[in-house]
Amino acid sequence: MNFSLDKIGLGKDIDLTTALVALSDESQKIIVLMIDEAQHAITTSEGVAALFALKAARDELNSSKHHGLRIVCTGSNRDKLAMLRNSKDQAFFGASMVQFPTLDQDFIDWLCANLDLPCALDPTEVFELFKESGYRPELLGAAADEIRFDFTIDPETIPARFTELVRAQADELYANLKKVIRSLTPIQSAVIRVMSVKGDHYAPFEAPTMALYAKALEHAGIAASEVKVEVPGVQQALIALQEKKLVWKASRGVYAVDEQVIVDLLRADGLLGGLS
Repeated sequence: MNFSLDKIGLGKDIDLTTALVALSDESQKIIVLMIDEAQHAITTSEGVAALFALKAARDELNSSKHHGLRIVCTGSNRDKLAMLRNSKDQAFFGASMVQFPTLDQDFIDWLCANLDLPCALDPTEVFELFKESGYRPELLGAAADEIRFDFTIDPETIPARFTELVRAQADELYANLKKVIRSLTPIQSAVIRVMSVKGDHYAPFEAPTMALYAKALEHAGIAASEVKVEVPGVQQALIALQEKKLVWKASRGVYAVDEQVIVDLLRADGLLGGLS
């Protein structure tokens, strides 16, 4: 189905409930609405309003007068997605949450059988490589493409070359993040380290959290007299971390580390010890 992006949306006098009611009555079937990366909705007031509009539409369509509406919200970050249903001021408070499994050995078996390389890859070895690189199928696909278009490669060297290419891509992906992390000021580094440790329980300006910032600075070898931990400084650090795409903020002031890999890199470098 093709359509123009210039022609989508509701008329100014039509609300979301009215539009979905019309679709329900016309189709006479249950409507399933899937929203990918749904956590981004709560970063703006307009997004929050849209979620409440969807809740109103769901309540109306699930009444006996219509044919039902199911809303499925997916996202790449579980902590962020959980914010859509963890507090009473959210439209879908209390909604069930299901952890999708990562791609498994069956996927790797299928992939290896269909890569069409001059030399077959061992699915067991590729699966270990897959786990090592953070379950990212795109890295495997890119490595296979590079080998496929290397017309001089010796088929016997393909398994080793494949491993080398996947690891190189993963290292490059992480290298850029590491550069950003290492460029942080002491207070910025302290804030993201404490946020990584506290997770869902992170409260940026509470006294115990402020004490943890000071502890993080101390662990980094910075004396309290050099960098004072005060609310304005923490606020500025949070703004800077958002600009560097290391921290994500919901519209109601809740913060989270942008990607789990950032936490993993900090832990691997030994920067999260002693901050619990």
